[in-house]
Amino acid sequence: MTKSNKKTVSKDQSEELLKVLKDRFEHNMHRHEGFEWNAVQVKLEADPEKLWSLNEMERTGGEPDVVRYDEKEDTYIFMDCAAESPKGRRSVCYDREALEARKKFKPENSAIDMAASMGIEILTEEEYRGLQRIGEFDKKTSSWVQTPSAIRERGGALFCDRRYDHVFVYHNGAESYYAARGFRGSLRV
Repeated sequence: MTKSNKKTVSKDQSEELLKVLKDRFEHNMHRHEGFEWNAVQVKLEADPEKLWSLNEMERTGGEPDVVRYDEKEDTYIFMDCAAESPKGRRSVCYDREALEARKKFKPENSAIDMAASMGIEILTEEEYRGLQRIGEFDKKTSSWVQTPSAIRERGGALFCDRRYDHVFVYHNGAESYYAARGFRGSLRV
């Protein structure tokens, strides 16, 4: 028997996830004023793989919610809206190259690999700052963000957090990892 590699959720999982997402959507209208849940749900139900990715975001503690709508592409953008960097995605270095470069005490995974396996993108610095305009996130943790190749080629990677009511962008060696650093993702539906 051939096993399918298709990323889907069961009917029960789908119903439960849609309920969780709808409740979060309705309790956080400041994140998406003027949007209608029914329009979002129609898009989700039409794309089971995106629903699977949202389930992965939820399962790892991201608390995804709609934060934007791209009119040009007719897509809703979900981002992780957990108060702190998602618990199930912490203690990871930046990417595969950094993971392989570590000789001792390797983390289990990298942020880039984890995001790819979930079917999501790591936030850019610009997206991270946009998210911080609709709430206060990472007041005790930090999150890796997409790093320009010129920085990555020199061994570095960028991360962000919010301290003193200000969003900070920092650099670190891409191979570093900390219990309080994870990553936030986005998904276009």
